[in-house]
Amino acid sequence: MKIGLYGINLGVLADREAMLRVARAAEAANFESLWTGEHVVFVDPQQPPSPLVPDTPLADTVATLAFLAGATERVRLASGILLLPQRNPVVLAKELAGIDVLSGGRLILGVGVGSVEGEFDAIGVPFRERGARTSEHIEVLRTLWTQEKPVFEGRFTSFSGIQSRPLPVQQPHPPIVIGGYSDAAHRRTITQGDGWYGFMMDVEGAAAAIQALGEAAEKVERPDYLGPLEITITPRGRLDREAVERFAEVGVHRLAPMPRHLMLPTDDPDPIRDDVVAFVEATAESLEL
Repeated sequence: MKIGLYGINLGVLADREAMLRVARAAEAANFESLWTGEHVVFVDPQQPPSPLVPDTPLADTVATLAFLAGATERVRLASGILLLPQRNPVVLAKELAGIDVLSGGRLILGVGVGSVEGEFDAIGVPFRERGARTSEHIEVLRTLWTQEKPVFEGRFTSFSGIQSRPLPVQQPHPPIVIGGYSDAAHRRTITQGDGWYGFMMDVEGAAAAIQALGEAAEKVERPDYLGPLEITITPRGRLDREAVERFAEVGVHRLAPMPRHLMLPTDDPDPIRDDVVAFVEATAESLEL
């Protein structure tokens, strides 16, 4: 089982020194990956399904991954997840290729469609188009990362006669992990994803999601260039050796736990940051990383 850490850019960690401290502690403790979260903006006042209070600090995913590329050496750097329909895919392809190059091939790209309409309104992207944009944007990224002379003709993006170099270090490109629980997200994962990501799930929830992905695979064809699907879960509840074994038994390949209280409002973040480092060290010891 691969063990990552979720939330490296959230709450009390959306701070240079705190992020450095935790990232380096996780790398020293042999964590496999560091995962970000993403909301470009929060709706104010908070409205469901917005998950956090509007003034929650949340460092930009691309900026965070670029920063960590220069601050770490071995740990993989992952977006969990980047809201792809809110991004220009041509610009994003350049940014992410740069992160993969500058990190020495450590990027994992987790993407999703988003769920808060007010966030899309602020960015100027129609909420109803988020699924179609996500599917097309994935293909734009793949085209720019793999074609010698990239050409694309789509509903939202078209180009020819261009180059975007350097290409990513990883071949054919960094892994693309797709988040989401809808039937459409499951189909998108089967047809376009190297992996699937689920947030705050117990073993039963993970098993149900993996079953749903299997059912989707019976309805849509998985391209030959995509290998076996890798399942990543941010688990709910305590993570110990027994829990890891149970997740592995249902087909999970990577667990990226989130430390407690990471995003709670506080006037004194230092004790929580200390707790995060202690969580990293205790998890590594418990799981013998």
